[in-house]
Amino acid sequence: MAVTMNDVARAAGVSLKTVSNVLNEYEFIRPATKQKVLDAIAELGYEANLTARSLRSGKTRMLGLVLSDLSIPYYAELASRLMNVAAGRGYRVLVEQSGATAAHELSALQGPFRQLTDGLLFTPLTLDAGTIAAHRGAKPVVMLGEHIADLRFDLVTMKNAEAAAAITAHLLSGGRRRIAVLGAAAGDTADSPGLRLNGYRQALKAAGVEFDPALVVECDWRRDGGASAVGGLLGSGVPFDAVFGLNDAIALGALHELLIRGIQVPDDVAVAGFDDIEEARFASPSLTTVSPGMAEIAERSIALLIDRIEGAEPAAEGLRIEAGFELKIRDSAP
Repeated sequence: MAVTMNDVARAAGVSLKTVSNVLNEYEFIRPATKQKVLDAIAELGYEANLTARSLRSGKTRMLGLVLSDLSIPYYAELASRLMNVAAGRGYRVLVEQSGATAAHELSALQGPFRQLTDGLLFTPLTLDAGTIAAHRGAKPVVMLGEHIADLRFDLVTMKNAEAAAAITAHLLSGGRRRIAVLGAAAGDTADSPGLRLNGYRQALKAAGVEFDPALVVECDWRRDGGASAVGGLLGSGVPFDAVFGLNDAIALGALHELLIRGIQVPDDVAVAGFDDIEEARFASPSLTTVSPGMAEIAERSIALLIDRIEGAEPAAEGLRIEAGFELKIRDSAP
């Protein structure tokens, strides 16, 4: 006969509710009580029937997370933080990579992945607001990022323009006047590239420095993209005395390319990034960058999504939350 939760509760000398709380990984359980339950589970060989439990409650205690590509360091670090915060609230996180394709983003909204979860943290890069609204269903969705800024949706994001203006102002305060921007096109105005480029332009204007589109280089948001962009600038003969990579991966690639070409950083060219991924502290020289409030983004997005799921936050007009940021001044641009 299969072992039940009641059997575990009797063996551990606790209530059925306590066994349920341990299985759901609730945070506020006394360690000694939790250990008694775990010992009883191990001794009896109890295996939780997650499918039956979700059918009874209508909840899986699973959150979905859709990101474009976990090989992007910022996304990988954010996913880790989101998982840790969710675990503290008794939830697990299932992760789906969309590859920044409309088909995969749409599948995550309405396919089997969606059915396994109680709510979704979604970073769309291709679908528009209307398409998402038409296919999101009844379960809560919290947007991460900048692609969708629509009052029908909850959004947790960062202060892209303000932070980019602040890091650009820091470079300008160090006497840099020819600051190359890697990762945007001169005409960008929206999403992360456009917002950060806008912040860069605002800082130039405030300092009385003319914007030069020749210093804006489009590239992939990866290390090889940053290295290639810097190589192209050097080959073109366009003068520059600083580089602002629109994410840290770009900046680290640019830093590497400059150093292997014998260009001194920061003496000849200062380098700054955006995201403050862990690798930035350990680069040589260490990377000056923007810390865009990743911990706050994780805490507030998980809290908002769970509040929507559990009904603590009424599903009225979408909320917009912007995390604070901090400049991390290091050796690449002191």
